Order: sequence, then C-alpha cells, then structure tokens
Amino acid sequence: MRQQRSKNKPIYYLLGALLLAGPVSAIERLKLATQEWPPYQTLQNGVMGGVVMDRVKCTLRNMGQPYELHMTSWGKAQLLVETNQMDGFFSGSANSARAKFAVPSDPVISDMLYWFISPSADIEMGGEAVKYQARFGAKFNTSKWLYLKKNGYNVVRKPTTADTLVQMLWQREIDVALEYELVFESSMQKIGVPTDFFKRTALRETSLSVHFSKDFLKLNPLFLPTFNRMLAGCSKEGQ
Repeated sequence: MRQQRSKNKPIYYLLGALLLAGPVSAIERLKLATQEWPPYQTLQNGVMGGVVMDRVKCTLRNMGQPYELHMTSWGKAQLLVETNQMDGFFSGSANSARAKFAVPSDPVISDMLYWFISPSADIEMGGEAVKYQARFGAKFNTSKWLYLKKNGYNVVRKPTTADTLVQMLWQREIDVALEYELVFESSMQKIGVPTDFFKRTALRETSLSVHFSKDFLKLNPLFLPTFNRMLAGCSKEGQ
C-alpha cells in the first residue's frame, strides 16, 4: 500500500488487488471515493479500515480488480462521481438525488436508523406536532438531513460529523438527533457518553451500498453483477 499526501487535498490510497478467485477485469484501475465514517469506514495510522471498507476491499480483491480509494468529504465524494472523476462512492443509502447519476450495489451493510432523544426532552416521536415543538439535528448534506428538511422538521443545526451531532444532543443544543445506530454508538463511545444515556425510537432499517456511476456501468455492463456476486461471499465470511 502506498500513501500519497499533498497539502489541502484528499488522502489517496493506491491498493493493488490480489489476483485470487475472480477473473482479471478489463478495467485498469477502479476509482472509488469515500468518507471517514466510523465504524463503517475508518482511518487509523494511515490505514483504511472499518466493516464496510473491509467488505469492499475483500470484494475487489476476489474480483482481481486493481483499485484506488480516495478518502475525502462526503459531499465531494458524490460530486466526483457525478462529474465522472470517480467510478463510485460508498457507503450510502439509495435516494432520488443519487439515482440520477449512480446505481447502488447490493447492500454492503444494513443498520437501524434511530431517533436519539435527549433525556431532558419531554417528547414522544410520532404525529405532526413534534416536528415543530422539538429541535432536530442530523449530519449535514446526508440523506438523513435531507429527510428532515423535506418532511418539515425544525432543523436547527448542521453538524458535519457524527461526533459533533452527539455532542450537540449531549449539551442540549438539540432535542433529537437522527442517525444510524452503529455510527451514533461509535461516537458515543469515543466521547465517553454511556450508550443508554439517550432515549431512542426506531425509524427504519436502512441498507448502505456502493454507488457506481451510470456512465461507468454503461461502459462496463458485467461489472456490477460480478461485484454483487463477490460481495455476497465477503459478507457471509464477515470480511
């Protein structure tokens, strides 16, 4: 693995896939963009890891597909794919905005989306009134934040990280946070907040995928079926 760093630019990782079970792809090097998002995608001591990252690496390795991973901001990761500077981004849920320029893989992981509620807030989720009575927050420029805005919730903060979202709820700057369970609990553990400190109400289970550029898939029509087949094996193995 070779790490390249340049000032004020994303971190780049060039990772040559091992030629294992799958056929050699005609794609010279697949370019994927992602964000640091524990526990899905992590960056520790210059090494990319996390449950989703490991499954994506496993899948591409078993395909015999050389690849390049770019760790950057979530908004830029999607923009790079939309403008055909990258072949795909991960991990994210499906929505109408992403569907305009990308196609999701089979789920890499599924996680429960929860309302996390401050213990000092005397509210119950459900009904229209709570949308205006409570102060809501979600990570900015994500499908969760867009969901709140689209459905008329009183969104008062725009945190850019899950850690900041937890701190806002902990410090009573907001009453309710919308986030995936594994992500929120990872940030709670990092900050030192007990995992049972906040009340929680389940909204729905959501699948997260790798989203590949439609233009890329048009040029490589066999890629996604092969990726999904190899992904199933890596997910079963817990890689």
